[in-house]
Amino acid sequence: MYADAERRQPADGDDATTGFGGSGDAVRRRLWRYALVFCGSVMLASCAVGPAYHKPAPPDVRGYTAAPLATTIPRARSTPGSVAGAQTLEPGATVKPGWWKGFGSPELDRLVAEALAHNPDLAAAQATLQTAQFELKAARGVFYPQVSLGLGGERTRTTGAAAGGNFGPQLYNLYTGQVSVSYYPDVFGLNRLVTRNQQARVDVARDQLLAARLTIEGNVVNAALDLAALEDEVAATRKTVSDQHQTLGLTRTRYQLGATSQFDVLTQESQLASSEAQLQQLQQARDVARHLLATYLGEFPSATGTLHAPALADLRLPATLPLSLPSTLVRERPDVLAAEAQLRAANAQVGEAVARMYPNLQLTGSFGDQSNHTGTLFDPASRLWNLAAGLVMPLFEGGTLRAQKHAAQAAYRGVFANYQGTVLGAFRNVADVLRALEHDSALLDAQARALRDARQASELVQTQYRAGGVDFLNVLASETQVQNARIAFVRAEAQRYADTAALYVALGGGEWMNASADAHGAVTDRR
Repeated sequence: MYADAERRQPADGDDATTGFGGSGDAVRRRLWRYALVFCGSVMLASCAVGPAYHKPAPPDVRGYTAAPLATTIPRARSTPGSVAGAQTLEPGATVKPGWWKGFGSPELDRLVAEALAHNPDLAAAQATLQTAQFELKAARGVFYPQVSLGLGGERTRTTGAAAGGNFGPQLYNLYTGQVSVSYYPDVFGLNRLVTRNQQARVDVARDQLLAARLTIEGNVVNAALDLAALEDEVAATRKTVSDQHQTLGLTRTRYQLGATSQFDVLTQESQLASSEAQLQQLQQARDVARHLLATYLGEFPSATGTLHAPALADLRLPATLPLSLPSTLVRERPDVLAAEAQLRAANAQVGEAVARMYPNLQLTGSFGDQSNHTGTLFDPASRLWNLAAGLVMPLFEGGTLRAQKHAAQAAYRGVFANYQGTVLGAFRNVADVLRALEHDSALLDAQARALRDARQASELVQTQYRAGGVDFLNVLASETQVQNARIAFVRAEAQRYADTAALYVALGGGEWMNASADAHGAVTDRR
């Protein structure tokens, strides 16, 4: 009876296609059981392991400096022009994108726009972001079933020895067509942790791109200011050299007439040589500044002949300056945001190390046909299928997995320390700039007074010269003092503009408002 049962062929009610014996209801019940097992495995994916991530709290500080900070930077009273105006700090205000437009110079706006469009460092950062985004898409593919199609054909000759007998050689063809499906249920959240790590890396790349943009913006503004100041210094020094040439000629004439000594001639020659050397140094510094500005714009130094930078006289000082609250600074500086994203990535890596200590489940299945003849490849009798589930759990790894978890935890502590250092550096940067702005006003006022007094003294000497009270040497000497005072004033003027720009950069430059999924302008507030 048992032999007959084993040899029983499928009855009319059996499913010859699937190979399940019994009625169609029995087949459906078995399929439902497989589906329930599959759904239960998927539901287990909510059992994620690893430490939860908690965003670091903003620093509990009320201000940037130890001494109370005045909200008004006083006007440089003795200073002519727009750079003399007072500036008002607006606590709680944030920097808006395009902060450099506050200087009111179309030339400066054009330089920054060109740098943002053509700077190779920004292009490299953009490519790094795109790489991270594609890697994130690749990591997310593990959440979907992996389906593959296999087609094969072979011709085989066997000796029959493998079957344990002296059968003659067997020669046959074998054709196979099969669809395979594999799926890895995320039972303990390993796949999600890997994806979370990759998402954090995308955020790191995006924030580093924004930090690179901010750096380029600040560098272009500073290079333009340096170039403008150096142009004025070169002009003043050339005037000084010209005056000293005249002074030397007059001194030599007086020496030949016996009205002065050779010491005065040598002294004047030494002063002229020093001024000429200073002129060469300033011209070298100006050329370096032009070359640097050209490279920021993505151009070769040979293109500096067509480079037009604004003059200091074409700039204006912003009357109001934003001052982010200390509690929001860490949400507005790209470098701090990048450090915080690295912290999230390190946290996910700890979770990955923990999840690898738990079982790993794999579900696979295949469906296809196999036959010795192409004509019968799609017959029901040629059909084949399989369903399988595999569970792998580490039992003994020689301490490897536990050591990897401890290493990930140590790495997280290191990244957290780096984050704290970045935050401290950001606050120090803002504090330095705020104090510099206070001192800039007093310095500029003092240099303006020196320039004013030098000009008044020069006018007085010229009046005396016309009245015959002094000789022309005194006129030239007073003019040299004016030019020296002018150079010092120009440096103080450029420094105030530079420190104003430095405040915008220190506060994040509004770049956090440019953060987007594709880094092309869609705004997302990640504060």
